[in-house]
Amino acid sequence: MRKAAGAAPRAGLAGSLLREVSADPARLPESLASFTLRHMGPGAATAVERLRAAHPEADAATLRALVLTRGRRAVTAEGAFVGGPFLLFVPVAFCGALLSQARMVFELAAVEGRDPEDPERAAELLVLQGVYEDTATARAALRAAPAAGGTTGHRARGRWAALWDLVVRMARLLGLLTPGTEGPGRLVRLGQYALTGAVFLVGLVAPLVWLPYLAVSYWRATNRLTDRATAFYVGSPDLRPQRRRRVRVDASMGVALLRALGSLLVPAVAVFLVVTTDLRTAGARWPVIVIALVAGCLVTGGWWLWRRRRHRTTP
Repeated sequence: MRKAAGAAPRAGLAGSLLREVSADPARLPESLASFTLRHMGPGAATAVERLRAAHPEADAATLRALVLTRGRRAVTAEGAFVGGPFLLFVPVAFCGALLSQARMVFELAAVEGRDPEDPERAAELLVLQGVYEDTATARAALRAAPAAGGTTGHRARGRWAALWDLVVRMARLLGLLTPGTEGPGRLVRLGQYALTGAVFLVGLVAPLVWLPYLAVSYWRATNRLTDRATAFYVGSPDLRPQRRRRVRVDASMGVALLRALGSLLVPAVAVFLVVTTDLRTAGARWPVIVIALVAGCLVTGGWWLWRRRRHRTTP
């Protein structure tokens, strides 16, 4: 039973979390902390036990490094690759990444000798996410009952507005909209928004370009979380391997980049064929170009979705 409770977010937990937090988006952090404690805590304890059994000679620092490395990869995979290039799946992808981040924090606590199923871990998670400044305030917020009629305002605003607000809140918890402890400058923030807008527009034509962009974003945000969590539980920041003048690219990110470039070729070839063959409809060329771009988007996105579904059903 413990193994089932601690199963990876792919086993439907991301969808369950999305339904739970959608009921009251205003209490997203508290709902997330309570949900992850129930579902991730037992699995975190089991994972650390197995890690110790597999590496009997490893000390606490080695186990901590293994937990954080695996956690970073899990967050990147759940957020960028499970969610995929379709904007419709972004909320589910965010939930998967949040669950993976929480499990990594709970496993780190277990390595340091703390019970990952203790309700105190939920309060500590809220502090590490920057929701509250101390665990006492976080504990009080977790014990507080949801406000009466808390969801009425969101329903009045409309379903899509409430969903957008929920997605923004999840992005802030993940660290995707809060690059550092001190806010970035106005020019830096404008540059980030411009880059996000450019990726969004290109992603409408070639949806797989989201994969490397999201992968890098999740990777950086999770690194900041691991630094805070290590400083909280160990007392010193996580010393990630860093080499001067060298950049180590994770294999999954390299594959994502190649897929993104490949997805750009499909609509590019389609537009090239339209231009070279001078295809027109109603005497104009641009409607055919739009159709070619939409078709290219559907082909690349559909191919990605088919591969994901095939891999999930293949033993």
